[in-house]
Amino acid sequence: MKGQFFPYKDENVSKTKPYITYALIVINVTIFIWSLLDYENIINSYGFKPAEFAIITLFTSMFLHGGIDHIFGNMWFLWIFGDNVEDKLGKVKYIVFYLLSGIAAALVHYLTNIDSFIPTIGASGAISGVLGAYLAFFPKVRVHVASGYYHGTVPAYFMLVFWFVLQLIFGGASLLGGRGSGIAFWAHIGGFVFGYAAAFIYKNMAKGK
Repeated sequence: MKGQFFPYKDENVSKTKPYITYALIVINVTIFIWSLLDYENIINSYGFKPAEFAIITLFTSMFLHGGIDHIFGNMWFLWIFGDNVEDKLGKVKYIVFYLLSGIAAALVHYLTNIDSFIPTIGASGAISGVLGAYLAFFPKVRVHVASGYYHGTVPAYFMLVFWFVLQLIFGGASLLGGRGSGIAFWAHIGGFVFGYAAAFIYKNMAKGK
C-alpha cells in the first residue's frame, strides 16, 4: 500500500463506530501472528497461486501477510480510510464490499500472472477497493500526508489518483518484463477500479431514490 505520500490523518469524522474496520484489523493481525508458527507452509497452502487456481485461496490469501512492514502498511491504510467507507455503506454492505474487492483484485492478478506458482498474499487488494470507494465518496476531503518533500494536507483525490497512477506505471512495467518487485501491482489496480466503480454506482443509485 505504499506510495510517495504517507497519510496519517484525514479530516473526515465518522458518524458511527467503525466496528467492522476494527474487527478486520484484529483478524488480520491475529492471523499474521498465527502464520508465524509455520510460516512457509501456511503461505504455500493458503496463498493464492494463479497457476493452481483455487477458489478458497481467493479468500484466505487476503488475510495473510509477508512481514511486519507489509501488515503495518495495509492496516494503517485500512485504519485511515476504512472507517468512512464503512460509515457510508453500513456494516453488512461494507463486509461484502471488502471481500468482493479482495476477490476482484486476486482475479485481475490472476489474469496478468496466469502461469505463476508464487503465492500472492495480503489485504492490499481489498484495501485498494476501500481506497477506490473513498475516492468516489469523499474526493475533496483533506488528507494529512508526509513525504520526503512535502508535509501538509492534500485533497483525497490528489493523493489517491497519484497513488493509482504509480500502480499503473509499475504494473505496466511488470507486463513489459520489468524487474520484479514482489508487489502485486495489478491486484492493487483491480481492487481500486472495482472499489471506485462499485461506490460510484452505489452513490448514484442512492441519489436516485
